[in-house]
Amino acid sequence: MPKYVIESDIPGVGSLSTAELRAAAQHSVSVLNEMGPAIQWIQSYVTADKLYAVCAALDEKTVWEYVRQIGIPANRVLPVTMIIDPTTAEK
Repeated sequence: MPKYVIESDIPGVGSLSTAELRAAAQHSVSVLNEMGPAIQWIQSYVTADKLYAVCAALDEKTVWEYVRQIGIPANRVLPVTMIIDPTTAEK
């Protein structure tokens, strides 16, 4: 499945407690379970005021539906065109 990055401006998200982030993750997993195999949450990166979530989904429309259901203010959903890491330099 194609991968997507969800970019969300959430002021103060980096100051949330572990318990608050756990509750948000539990809600997200609950929505994913309801949506079925059309979308998978891979991981998220939390910065001071932004959240970047990486997911795999059938299409961008499915990602936007996931965003709507979990209730986060997503600015953009970007398709991943390439994945690079340190091993890319070796090839």
